[in-house]
Amino acid sequence: MSEISCYVERDLQGMGVSSKVTISVVIPALEVGEGLRPTLDSIKGCVDDIVVSDGRSSDHTVAYAEQSGATVVVGERGRGQQLRRGAEIATGDWLLFLHADTILQDGWVDEARQHIAENEGKAAVFRFALNDLSRWARMIEKGVALRCRLLALPYGDQGLLIHRTLYDSIGGYKAIPLFEDVDIIRRLGRRRLVILNSKAETSSVRYQKGGFLRRPLKNLMLLLFFYLGVSPQKLVRLYK
Repeated sequence: MSEISCYVERDLQGMGVSSKVTISVVIPALEVGEGLRPTLDSIKGCVDDIVVSDGRSSDHTVAYAEQSGATVVVGERGRGQQLRRGAEIATGDWLLFLHADTILQDGWVDEARQHIAENEGKAAVFRFALNDLSRWARMIEKGVALRCRLLALPYGDQGLLIHRTLYDSIGGYKAIPLFEDVDIIRRLGRRRLVILNSKAETSSVRYQKGGFLRRPLKNLMLLLFFYLGVSPQKLVRLYK
């Protein structure tokens, strides 16, 4: 992807003074190594700051992230606490949380820039897509779109673009091992959430291994337990 400026210029109080709004990307990672490359390539040149929050990988993930120019923070594994740690050291006015196996598709830059210019008080997510040509993948994409439309409940593999002030005001990501994405979306609420048209394409490996039908059903069961008050600590054992 060619380098495109993601800088957003805004007049201050009509005085003709421009201020550059900055964007930080936070990526939780665990033993992905050079698998980070496609994700990093989709955002390089478009943001001011990339933070890879590693869960103490035993491979060369940290070394690769540092060689790619990212700032790396290392700590206990668990996506919730990794996202939280990454946000703490990110420097941008806006935070873009992105999974390590998710690639933002062409067109996301302009749409994200427009959202930033117009919706400081709202967060945004991207449309869900899988890098798989099967009809099962298309069915899952349609199911996710329906869930987002009816329940305003995107998952973390759709990314999350949010202003630092809004992120802090709702308490940020909680250091929980599962459903950290559902938890923060619930605190945001439907009125403060925008679903962009641009796609976030995620690896289908987990669906190929866990089953295109079995995996969504398992996730739905766990989500139901979560809403019924079962702790994420207990649910993560069922998830594994």
